[in-house]
Amino acid sequence: MSEPVLVIACGALAREITELKKAHGWDHLHLASVDAWLHNRPEHIPGRLRSKIRHYKQQYRPIFVAYADCGTGGGLDKVIAEEGIERLPGAHCYEFFAGPGRFAGLADAEPGTFYLTDFLAQHFDRFVIRPLKLDTHPELRDTYFGNYRRLVYLSQSAGDELLEKARDAAVRLNLEFEHIHCGFGDLESGLSDFIAGSAND
Repeated sequence: MSEPVLVIACGALAREITELKKAHGWDHLHLASVDAWLHNRPEHIPGRLRSKIRHYKQQYRPIFVAYADCGTGGGLDKVIAEEGIERLPGAHCYEFFAGPGRFAGLADAEPGTFYLTDFLAQHFDRFVIRPLKLDTHPELRDTYFGNYRRLVYLSQSAGDELLEKARDAAVRLNLEFEHIHCGFGDLESGLSDFIAGSAND
């Protein structure tokens, strides 16, 4: 039986990692999540991540961080360098779901783009509408999103329910809508490489 390995992940990726674990038969992969709400306070992510790593470091030898930089301005990379572990590449989950080249093309084609993943489409009110108080002050929409032109939904699943939620989000923000199905992108390949590497250690 393979030695247990740990992935410490943003809570916004927990569902996708659980699906990949099941699909690939990674029964020895264990998952610890950090609250996705911290995306609204990214300055707290490095400290919370360090606490998680140190909590589990004696229990698991191979640990992998399923986080992009996520607005920490290099703070997350400083933590993982000091702790001697690795993370997914990229500045944010949009990049590793779409792939660096495709994401760069999207950003160059229209800098005024707001992006959604499955998680953000599902929890749009919790992570966008309510924190920005657009539920009580809809007149603030143009203040926040006046320089945006489109909403791009980078989907992981193929269901119609989240697609409709993403379309509705674009309507609510008065943005053009575009849908690109990405699947799991570099999240899948990054985890696969970690699992393979840990088996060879």
